[in-house]
Amino acid sequence: MTGSRQFNREKGRTGERLAVEFLKSNGIIIDNTNFYTRCGEIDIVGKDGKTLVFFEVKYRRNGKCGSPAEAVGFYKKRHIVNAARFYLYRYGYRDGVSVRFDVISITGNDIQWIKSAFDCSGLNI
Repeated sequence: MTGSRQFNREKGRTGERLAVEFLKSNGIIIDNTNFYTRCGEIDIVGKDGKTLVFFEVKYRRNGKCGSPAEAVGFYKKRHIVNAARFYLYRYGYRDGVSVRFDVISITGNDIQWIKSAFDCSGLNI
């Protein structure tokens, strides 16, 4: 693995650890982390009451390049939604399950939780 790629993975893991701690302190039950499929990855899966939430975590050391949440574009959303569909199938969730897609945006030590950041509409899946 190249140096910059490894550095980015380490940054991502740091951000995900911070996000898990933050979410737990806000009452989220963590079901899974780093769920990988061929069609995408989900950083964190948790439960907010009866709602199953798929979390995308974006971390930046500072705000020089804009908000980390801005990095969750069309293609990233499509990959997350596809991975979420596979997750629901794999773990036996049926129709009627309440699902939400949230983004955890971390800049330095500042954590922003964007609930219902996006949905499946318009993703042409």
